[in-house]
Amino acid sequence: MSIRQQNQGSIVKPGFNPLGAQTTTYAYNLLVWGQNNAGQLGLGNLTYYSSPKQVGSLTNWSVLSIGNEHFCAVKTDGTLWSWGQNGNGELGLNNRTKYSSPKQVGALTAWSKTFASIGWSFAIKTNGTLWGWGQNGNGELGLNNRTNYSSPKQVGSLTNWSDISAGTNFSVALKTDGTLWAWGVNDFGQLGLNNRTKYSSPKQVGALTNWSKIACGRPNVSSVKTDGTLWTWGQNIFGELGLGDRSYRSSPTQVGALTTWSTPKRGGYFAATNKTDGTLWTWGNNVRGQLGLGNTTYYSSPKQVGALTNWLNITCGYRFVFAIVNNNLYSWGQNQYGQLGLGNITYYSSPKQVGSSTTWNTLFVNSFSDSTGILG
Repeated sequence: MSIRQQNQGSIVKPGFNPLGAQTTTYAYNLLVWGQNNAGQLGLGNLTYYSSPKQVGSLTNWSVLSIGNEHFCAVKTDGTLWSWGQNGNGELGLNNRTKYSSPKQVGALTAWSKTFASIGWSFAIKTNGTLWGWGQNGNGELGLNNRTNYSSPKQVGSLTNWSDISAGTNFSVALKTDGTLWAWGVNDFGQLGLNNRTKYSSPKQVGALTNWSKIACGRPNVSSVKTDGTLWTWGQNIFGELGLGDRSYRSSPTQVGALTTWSTPKRGGYFAATNKTDGTLWTWGNNVRGQLGLGNTTYYSSPKQVGALTNWLNITCGYRFVFAIVNNNLYSWGQNQYGQLGLGNITYYSSPKQVGSSTTWNTLFVNSFSDSTGILG
């Protein structure tokens, strides 16, 4: 099976337009490892693992997203599942009980995408509606209030949402018309609205209609436009915006002048993005070697990771990175919970191959998590 491109929190598959409707679904096994303090690995226990373990025996997982201490997933039949921490109702099960194995969210079979964050979750249905639940003390659910919910609630009434990402107490989403929307906390300008005002309902970022891909970090955002340009905004304390300085930005600012950027990813105060030529670039905080450059030096502008030109699938955890090259899986960075999948807890500042398998497909982890999940 060939490599599938992954947009943080959802699969982008052949026959699927990120700004349109899903037409093809693939079925995968679910493999997990790393931190498991809340049962977020879905293995029915609280044991940490430093190498991949399969969740059950099912092979019909289609979409996966990993929050801080909880997972959300969609199966090929369109059902939505969640497990792990649930103190804010982030599992959407109408309670606040944590679970260490997958539980179905309601009975609907119309879910298409999902995104898990720090104490709250989103999902998009096949009809283009957006739904949120969990923590909402800062309006991060976009429901025009600050009430927590333990079951899915629709965000407005629109039916043209195409993708969603979230950072620390804020959210950013794309519509099918290429417009970009944001809401929640805005202390560092991470909403991109040229102010630092928080909002509890979606606000449009500028007037452009050519936004294509998004990725939220802790308090910052990366986005690639349809023309291949890369834009960032928000907090920049470690140079994680890639702009050659450490000044915060409250509106989208272009990173260099290149038009060859492909898929943006964000970790905990660092970023990784590949180009259309298959090269991989990283910048920002590098305290655990998460930039993959063989050192722990911080960089405020993009630096190439090695010389390979076939990085096709990348994803970032809090201080670590996974990537696939020719269906081989590589990882590097922080590893105190075994989250690199290398069978140890050693940190690495350059890419290391995970096992010997050459059939890896799709990666899922996000900038809040020390747990890892793969569909393959």
